[in-house]
Amino acid sequence: MKYFYLFFLIFSAYSFAIGSEKVNDNCPSFLDHEIRILDSQNYENLCKYKNKVIMVVNVASRCGFTYQYENLQKLYSKYNKEDFVILGFPSRDFMFQEYSSEEKVKDFCESSYGVTFPLFATSSVKGNKANTFYKSLNEKTGQPPSWNFTKILISKNGSETHVFSSNIEPNDQSILSKIEKLL
Repeated sequence: MKYFYLFFLIFSAYSFAIGSEKVNDNCPSFLDHEIRILDSQNYENLCKYKNKVIMVVNVASRCGFTYQYENLQKLYSKYNKEDFVILGFPSRDFMFQEYSSEEKVKDFCESSYGVTFPLFATSSVKGNKANTFYKSLNEKTGQPPSWNFTKILISKNGSETHVFSSNIEPNDQSILSKIEKLL
């Protein structure tokens, strides 16, 4: 009888190991990062978005481009059911134009612009202090953000990236046509 229990334990452990699929299987390495969600202690692995067209935006609440939140939200609402996601990364890298309190950032985004796309913890997006995801992304694109609201569009398999400056509006035809092509 004790051999049966031993066999059962070994078989159960083997079945669990074989049957459990990791989130990051077939995930592009530049996406495979655990990033803290804004104003929380919870983390999310960005591999969750590996089969989506992704727009990454470094955002700030007190910038001349902050009004772009409105069109970012409209873009997200329009395409999020078609495997499209926007990932927002609040940053204080450019003249400290983001609140130091993540609670304030979250409240501002939700109450002023109705933001529902994922927002991550306030972090650096350029240089040696950049968060691990942005370090990988900057290496991949060769173009770190030059200001707030730089938009980076990533294809579903991660093979294509397109960088759009802050001056290019989220609803600009150049962005919309790339999204349509990548979807």
